Amino acid sequence: MLITWDASYQQAVIALWNDAAVKDGYKELTEQSFDEIFAGNPYWDKENTFLLLENDVVIGFACGCTGDDLPLGDAAGYITCIVLASGYDTDDNYLILLTALEDRFKQLGKGQADVLFFNPMLLPWYIPNTPKHEHNNAPGVLVESKLYTFLLGAGYLERAQQCAMYLHLSAFTMPGEYRVKEAKAGAEGYTIERFDPGKHVGVEDMLEGFGNPLWQKEIGGATARGIPVVIAAHGGKVIGFAGPVIRQANGRGYFAGIGVLPDHEGHGLGSLLFYKLCEAFKEIGTEYMSLFTGMSNPAIRIYERAGFQTVKHFAVMRREFA
Repeated sequence: MLITWDASYQQAVIALWNDAAVKDGYKELTEQSFDEIFAGNPYWDKENTFLLLENDVVIGFACGCTGDDLPLGDAAGYITCIVLASGYDTDDNYLILLTALEDRFKQLGKGQADVLFFNPMLLPWYIPNTPKHEHNNAPGVLVESKLYTFLLGAGYLERAQQCAMYLHLSAFTMPGEYRVKEAKAGAEGYTIERFDPGKHVGVEDMLEGFGNPLWQKEIGGATARGIPVVIAAHGGKVIGFAGPVIRQANGRGYFAGIGVLPDHEGHGLGSLLFYKLCEAFKEIGTEYMSLFTGMSNPAIRIYERAGFQTVKHFAVMRREFA
């Protein structure tokens, strides 16, 4: 039997997650984290959260969300998760839950379903072969999962693959090329340093040039609140960034992204920004960093030169409704 969200089943959903989803590497749920990720999220929708029951036992859980203010939100509904108990993870059961999510999206006027990193319901997962170091968000469908295989068969297209990358910062040392690149960039009028509102201008213009709403929120918010951000400047005008420089309580260096405006590419600024960011994290006692990037993103070479290794692959997927 399929029903929409009923809070009386919350403990059963948490138990299901801690058995089935944890096997795929996701972090365990508690009552507190369930509320933080799902029920207390401003995009939570009881009518877009489904339970699959057998003899009043929860064997499946699915959640999606929508919001016209989200990236692509005017057209897309976001699939957050579909989880089935061991032994019940059949295509038929996946289809029941997926259809329920899609029908809710259609009811709300959406023309497609997406699984991607813009989802505001962040699902943390553990980095393999570490002492439970974790990343704060799953940027798509885990490629090794049954859900990925099912979605491909259900007509979802893989639009990109995201590489999840990791580095224990004890292994980071500033590459020897850094000083040479820094001197060359300096001779061309560029500086790499922490953002200082008394010295630097143009953050909003830079972020608008990237057209990335996540960066506008994260980096714009950080510079406004005085949170350190590593920036590249030319004549005092900000034209690139990496950061922000935040050590999370779990020891992870929080990383929103890295970018250099197109007119200033070709000067080695991307690698300089990132190396300086890693150094800044080490200075504040950060244990490790994790991030994700597209397989075809040239920045992946910067991360690899810094010592990062790919630990998982996630697929960004979409199905457009006929």
